[in-house]
Amino acid sequence: MNVILLAPQPFYRERGTPIAVRLLAETLCSLGHSVDLLVYHEGEEITFPGLRLLRAAAPPLVRDVPIGFSVKKLACDLALTAAFLRLSRPGRYDVVHAVEEAVFPAAWLRRRHGAAVVCDMDSDMVDQLAGRSRLRRRFRPLLYAIMRRTLRACDLVLAVCPSLADKARALCPGVPVRVLEDIPLTEAPEAPAEDLRMRFPVAGALALYVGNLEPYQGIDLLLASLAALGPDVPATLVVIGGIPGDVARYRVAAAALGLTARVHFAGPRPVRNLGGYLAQADILVSPRTLGENTPMKIYSYLAAGRAILATAIGSHTQALDDSCALLARPEPGCLAAGLQRLAQDAPLRERLGNAAAARAAERYSRAAYREKLRAAYAGLERPPDAMSTAG
Repeated sequence: MNVILLAPQPFYRERGTPIAVRLLAETLCSLGHSVDLLVYHEGEEITFPGLRLLRAAAPPLVRDVPIGFSVKKLACDLALTAAFLRLSRPGRYDVVHAVEEAVFPAAWLRRRHGAAVVCDMDSDMVDQLAGRSRLRRRFRPLLYAIMRRTLRACDLVLAVCPSLADKARALCPGVPVRVLEDIPLTEAPEAPAEDLRMRFPVAGALALYVGNLEPYQGIDLLLASLAALGPDVPATLVVIGGIPGDVARYRVAAAALGLTARVHFAGPRPVRNLGGYLAQADILVSPRTLGENTPMKIYSYLAAGRAILATAIGSHTQALDDSCALLARPEPGCLAAGLQRLAQDAPLRERLGNAAAARAAERYSRAAYREKLRAAYAGLERPPDAMSTAG
């Protein structure tokens, strides 16, 4: 089928959603579909068989589009919608696959493009739009009404985790909803990585965090838990990721807690080195405090076969349980107790790591992802005349 994939992000960038979009596009092409990928004006160029990368026009003075809702992102969304309008006409595409907020023009303009609509649901968009603003939160009922009407105009919803799938089913009964989880970014080390124990003075067990340093990731909680550890507990934390401003801010925070010798910030590193870094860790930590979807890094953590310490929130417990991870309440004392237990119990680390690797191989492999996507798209196949008159 001919697919237009609407991805409202800078692309390509080595961060969560663009990485997931690349995997989606590559898998669709490997299944024999032709994919036009429409993205923002910013990002690196990529190419592979079956893909045509298209960019929306650059809004005036918009550069460095950040993660999350912003005026810059809104301007880019309008530019992407305008580009989609120019591309959409009956018969050109069989499927419009819309990521996140791109589902609104995809669904509302379906009479114009005459194609099946797939909503790629990576988060609760109403929560994303409302955020913590009291003013915006007053509009939640209206936003949910708009979301409900939009999803009911879709032919398929692909949710990134079970809790989002449950929300989608409540909003659009009768529309097929399938869960399509992320997968490990690397199922084996792709490139050699620097030796973290040579790069930093690591004493005892090496705890590793990988990801951005946005507030919801819980880095403040993680630092507080390390401060609560006794000096005799053999554990050192290395943090990989984050933009320079966030790295500098957390270095100051760690120093203020007296953690300069115990916490080291490596800054961003290439995704191709991820497997090599994870393989060096004794403990992989995810101290996230907010969110509903499972962090993409959790799947890479599982595949690495290392002991995982994560907060016991729904974002994590959809993919993790006590058989393959140590789960702790999102409080400094509880996370500190988990760190201490894992740092001092090598057999426990080995048992959890082996169980994690087995889970990744069984549930979250690239082959499993491909089969889930193939089955979902099989339900969209309709005769050409039905495709051209849909809506």
